[in-house]
Amino acid sequence: MPSKQTKLVGVVLMTYGSANTHEHVAAYMQHIYKDKVPVGVIEDFAERYRVVNGSPLVRITADQASALQTQLDSATSGSYVVRSAMLHSAPFIEDVVGELRTAGVTKIVGIILSPQFSSFIMEGYRTTMQKAATLHGFMESQVIVAEPWPAEPHFVKMLANRITESLTMLEKESGAAVPVVFTTHSLPERVVAKDPSYLDQLTETIDGVLAELRMPNLEWYAAYQSAGHTPEPWLKPDLTDILAKLREKKQKNVLIVPIQFLADHLEILYDLDIAGREQCDEYGIAYNRVQLANTDPLFIKALQAIALTYSSN
Repeated sequence: MPSKQTKLVGVVLMTYGSANTHEHVAAYMQHIYKDKVPVGVIEDFAERYRVVNGSPLVRITADQASALQTQLDSATSGSYVVRSAMLHSAPFIEDVVGELRTAGVTKIVGIILSPQFSSFIMEGYRTTMQKAATLHGFMESQVIVAEPWPAEPHFVKMLANRITESLTMLEKESGAAVPVVFTTHSLPERVVAKDPSYLDQLTETIDGVLAELRMPNLEWYAAYQSAGHTPEPWLKPDLTDILAKLREKKQKNVLIVPIQFLADHLEILYDLDIAGREQCDEYGIAYNRVQLANTDPLFIKALQAIALTYSSN
């Protein structure tokens, strides 16, 4: 335990949130859309949650916070208090900030659990964090939200390790080279027009992973996934477009590598493992995906490095 003289730093791992089961979808969507949920969205997503038997995102994010707590305790003699918090589901950011105030925290570092993000989209995290901090008596100078971290070395190394392990196994089994498709969450084109740095961050991550892999002959593609249910243009190429291209090339295998998602949740378990797999089956392509970060030790070290960097500023 820290001494009374120790200044406690709160670290909040923040993500979007999730309905835990299909029964929680209505409340979750109402929080997102402020009680103006588009027609059919609740029914559509409830069915997806039902198919994947619920989302483990909230639980896994709590596990990531626990693992980071252990790591920081070992490195700093107990001067950090780590919590997970959600933007649109419990535990809410507002409530967690209050808990940190009660625990005696004097500074808060918020880490958005997305290595790359559009400031336009993610401004909600900063706004919510700052409002909560003000409500609970923190000064503005006591709260900081980390910037994007697309090339954090431990994170890049973890991705490269995942890819190397998977390709080694797949190519041994198939006797042929396997193409890699890096995927990330799509955004409306209008959003990226306002903040094109998102695309630069994605490139930075992929370039870092390729440099770590040192596989000059690797066939790879970058694609977007999980586009929203709106008629406006979203970023391309979609994963479906790349899979169609691989079919034309008569590829028999593919390795999908999400580079933005850090825990198993709906966009992985449904959009990739069900919808993506179905398209691969239709095309005669064997579907393969790397495991997500979850509580991988290298990923926890990445979070530790970010927490230490911003808490020392």
